[in-house]
Amino acid sequence: MATHLPVIGGHAEGFGKTHRTDPWKSGPAITLIVFLTFIVYTTWAALQGNHYYVEPYLSPFYSPVLWTNANIENVAGAAPEHLAWFGTWPSWWPGFIPISPALLILVFPGSFRFTCYYYRKAYYRSFAGSPPGCAVGPLAGKRKYNGETKLLLIQNLHRFTLYAALAFIFLLGKDAVEAFSKGGKLGIGVGSIIITLNVILIASYTFGCHSFRHLIGGRKDCMSNCGKATVTSGAFKKASWFNARHMQFAWLSLIWVMVTDLYIRLVSMGYIRDFNTWN
Repeated sequence: MATHLPVIGGHAEGFGKTHRTDPWKSGPAITLIVFLTFIVYTTWAALQGNHYYVEPYLSPFYSPVLWTNANIENVAGAAPEHLAWFGTWPSWWPGFIPISPALLILVFPGSFRFTCYYYRKAYYRSFAGSPPGCAVGPLAGKRKYNGETKLLLIQNLHRFTLYAALAFIFLLGKDAVEAFSKGGKLGIGVGSIIITLNVILIASYTFGCHSFRHLIGGRKDCMSNCGKATVTSGAFKKASWFNARHMQFAWLSLIWVMVTDLYIRLVSMGYIRDFNTWN
């Protein structure tokens, strides 16, 4: 005689099927809208190649400027030559690739975010429905789950992209310091504050990274040195504070870096005025 026992755990079969009664769809929907907006805007801004600089503000999408396209005709809002690491735009650049300094550097911070452990969870749910929520049926149904061992093998590079992300904190920090000086005169503007906040939010997001937390102490079995506080244990606790707020800093920094570029672009185009102490 067959005995049917109640099943504990699991979820209803079928995509989007669930016994949950709360508004679980709102999370993936908001993620989809915000993330898609960021992707579309960033791609558009990176391909423009103009209006990314207005003294003393440099868009984080274009920093650092390896080559400036200020030597190309009719490029408004391009960075001056003294800000470019290697001078003016090279003549050997392929004609079928848009001339934009952003295309040379965005791959580094972009790959860090794309492979981020938190963002994976966010866009797997909202874009791939794998699954769209806890205890909710996934889009893949009963197909075998291969994790990040085949198509998504690139995700394992996250720990290496961390080093580039840490370098960008210093590079963007330099831009923030320079945003308080115009023509050799110290001052402050709305743009100075926006750029500074951008660096703080990006640093807070990076310092909360799971790979960073592991790098500075998570790989050790004991950090207290027999009960005594150490530099490593102190750094690990501070990283843990940021890690506990990793999701919040991930979204705040994502939105704010887009706001920063948009602000500088609008000031450069003359649509808005930057209130500052220089004028």
